[in-house]
Amino acid sequence: MREQYRSETFTEDSLAPDPMDQFARWFRQVAAGGTLHEPNAMVVSTATPEGRPSSRTVLLKMYDARGFVFFTNYGSRKGRELTANPYVSLLFPWHPLARQVIVTGSAARVAREETVAYFRTRPHGSQLGAWASDQSAVIGSREELTARYEELSARYPEGEKVPAPPHWGGFRVVPETIEFWQGHENRLHDRLRYVREGGEDGKWRVERLCP
Repeated sequence: MREQYRSETFTEDSLAPDPMDQFARWFRQVAAGGTLHEPNAMVVSTATPEGRPSSRTVLLKMYDARGFVFFTNYGSRKGRELTANPYVSLLFPWHPLARQVIVTGSAARVAREETVAYFRTRPHGSQLGAWASDQSAVIGSREELTARYEELSARYPEGEKVPAPPHWGGFRVVPETIEFWQGHENRLHDRLRYVREGGEDGKWRVERLCP
């Protein structure tokens, strides 16, 4: 199972000076193209302090000059691992365009006000789901989960304000490297990586990687 990628050359002189601007440029292209379902889906990889990794797909909910934000139950496996070991990797697999974006960096919880503001924008059912699911914990049956949800639905009917759970909130991934991967024929892909120098306020250096 092998495919020959046919794409335009991706060169250093076409890059934005800042990687978040470059990400915004690619993200807008992907979102406007209509070929991808949920272009904000990304694979989040975390690890325990002992180095045991785990990965899952989550949805990017916002990004800006400070980094990439997603929301989760802080008691979930990824939440616990990020609390113990903040180093994280993100992967945006935009296969129909033969593109990937790979981010490495560290994660920190967003301010509570940001979490509450985002929680208010979620559909009512998703708000209840954040309370009903003890994410990553073992549960006896789906019926048990459904019963929790129905109990919450009776307590907070449609139209009633649901409080943001204290155990639920956002993580912001502050990037240290961001690689933009463009596939090409004969596996001669373009891989351009921004590397931050000098901490969070440092400048970005661009390097080309062999495919």
